[in-house]
Amino acid sequence: MKLKQKKNHSKLFGLAVFIGVMLGTVFILQMSAGLERKENVAGKIFPEGGNNMSIHSGNIKKAIFAGGCFWCMEYVFEELPGVIEVVSGYTGGKVKNPTYEQVSTGKTGHYESVLVRYDPTKISYERLLEVFWKSVDPTDAGGQFYDRGSQYKTAIFYIDDEQRQLAEESKRRIEMANIFGSKIVTDILPAKEFYSAEEYHQDYYKKCPLRFESYHKASGRESFTSRFWKNYERFRLFPERQEYWLGYKKPSREELKKILSPLQYRVT
Repeated sequence: MKLKQKKNHSKLFGLAVFIGVMLGTVFILQMSAGLERKENVAGKIFPEGGNNMSIHSGNIKKAIFAGGCFWCMEYVFEELPGVIEVVSGYTGGKVKNPTYEQVSTGKTGHYESVLVRYDPTKISYERLLEVFWKSVDPTDAGGQFYDRGSQYKTAIFYIDDEQRQLAEESKRRIEMANIFGSKIVTDILPAKEFYSAEEYHQDYYKKCPLRFESYHKASGRESFTSRFWKNYERFRLFPERQEYWLGYKKPSREELKKILSPLQYRVT
């Protein structure tokens, strides 16, 4: 009985911390409401009509991921070698130039998402996909962790056919690995207009590090990913693809035998 009470107290404490962090965040957002919004910093990936428009610029490529709270996803991707910039924003919806308040209602159809600009000579899309899958709960159809609502659902938005094929194959491999033991509900969708979020959302983990750290831990994301991936430290999403190893030393044949299944090893 005492053990059960302790567990309940622990859950209530965690929830109280989370609510406190969110209330403090709301206050900061309200104080920042007068700041000029950085409209369309990332630009539109596709204009109306779906025609391709400056998808990639020179040696810089783009990728779009929705993984729940965009503060957390920005934090995950921005420190990766080869990533040039990560912009928090909104995509997938029907309202033009949406505000945070509009998206938060869950009625605009947008996902909180991040646009990643990266150097493909230093990091590959394959590697970005692996980082994405290791940072979310892809079995949750109602949001992510404490953040509930359609705006927090997971999705991978592909910009071209190569990204579509890789994203779909990555989802298939995650399903086959059965790491989560449940159906993978993450959507693979064509990219639509991407709107950058308000300035106070950009680099939030840098602007408010203590508040972000409290929120990140209290949300449950950190404990979830650690729990599910601790037994899969050797898991590699695309070990047979040379591009996957950009910026990393590809293991020897002997090491690959330990990492890969017999089928994966035969095709490397």
